[in-house]
Amino acid sequence: MSDSEPIGLRPVFGSTGAARSRRATAPGFKRQSDIAFNRTELNQILDVYGRKVAAGEWRDYAIDSMRERAVFSVFRKASEVPLYRIEKRPQQARKQGAYSVIAATGLIVKRGHDLKNVLRVLDRGLKLVEA
Repeated sequence: MSDSEPIGLRPVFGSTGAARSRRATAPGFKRQSDIAFNRTELNQILDVYGRKVAAGEWRDYAIDSMRERAVFSVFRKASEVPLYRIEKRPQQARKQGAYSVIAATGLIVKRGHDLKNVLRVLDRGLKLVEA
């Protein structure tokens, strides 16, 4: 190939069927059927996260969108397993509630229909008991 020869590029987001299938499987591209947190849910989660970071308890987080659930994972260090996972599963909205907080051991700490009430379990601290 010489310097004067133009480089031919194929349109990735064109109207062909092959381009459409590549677009749906490209890394970082959200499929239409993926579950995700909306803006108000993320604001509520990030409020709790911000308080815990300011207190020095948490340091990192990750957000995953999957077909059946959305997960907000909280880490003490980036190299560890998540301390807590906040999950949104719309399929369980009528049964047990769409939101749940799951500990690192897999134990469901709290489950419910209202995210704000479910997140309260993370704000609870230790209390001094006097005898």
